[in-house]
Amino acid sequence: MTKKTAVITGASSGIGMELAHLFAADGYDLIVTARRAELLQKLSDELMKSHNTSVRIIQMDIAQPYAGEALWKEICDITPTVDVLVNNAGVGDASEFSTEPPEVIERMIHLNISTLTALTRHALPQMVLRGSGKILNVASLAGYQPGGPGMAVYYATKAYVLSFSRAIRCELESSGVSVTVLCPGATATEFEQTAGAEKTLLFNWSKPMDAKTVALSGYRGMQRGCGEVVPGFMNKFLAVSPKLAPASIALAVNKALLARRG
Repeated sequence: MTKKTAVITGASSGIGMELAHLFAADGYDLIVTARRAELLQKLSDELMKSHNTSVRIIQMDIAQPYAGEALWKEICDITPTVDVLVNNAGVGDASEFSTEPPEVIERMIHLNISTLTALTRHALPQMVLRGSGKILNVASLAGYQPGGPGMAVYYATKAYVLSFSRAIRCELESSGVSVTVLCPGATATEFEQTAGAEKTLLFNWSKPMDAKTVALSGYRGMQRGCGEVVPGFMNKFLAVSPKLAPASIALAVNKALLARRG
């Protein structure tokens, strides 16, 4: 039988890397992409040695304008068929919006929204035509919140991913194609350092989940065809909690959680 192919963005570390291991263990061929070629090569070597699977690397900065178009062309040069698309790549920044560098904002919007949307749009027609395929979009617990003072753009982009995933899942009902959105809370990855969030109360008031556990929850949920996956009991509570109080209260709480310490 022909092996299925999964494309994973942001696969060089964290949740994306753990997802790559899960797909490889289940016999998928992989196309992995990230900016850091050396980490992708290390991942490729590990997966081919452990699981004897094909791993193709695309080194690309997909936080650029029209990166989704460019990446899809490279994917099509490798294979005409994508069975699973994992939009995992994302970036955040913890700072006040008025002082946030415009180039940081642009990269965040391009990566978290534009590239994810473009790749999904390119992948879906062939999936619908075949009557099979899976999309896994990685959002965040932040997507359920009314806003994130101190990480305003990041929270807004993840709300987009959650809303977008819900809508296209509904559109694809009975098509044979599933859309799953993974919404983790604080997770032990490079994110808190790259986003500058390691000094916020949000990342210090409780122990973050490990990336392997989060990835496994998302992978199992995707394979079952779940619409939304929120790993962890407390995170599940936090996902519904904004509905239990006025938005003003949630915003005040988030402002306190996202305030920088020291």
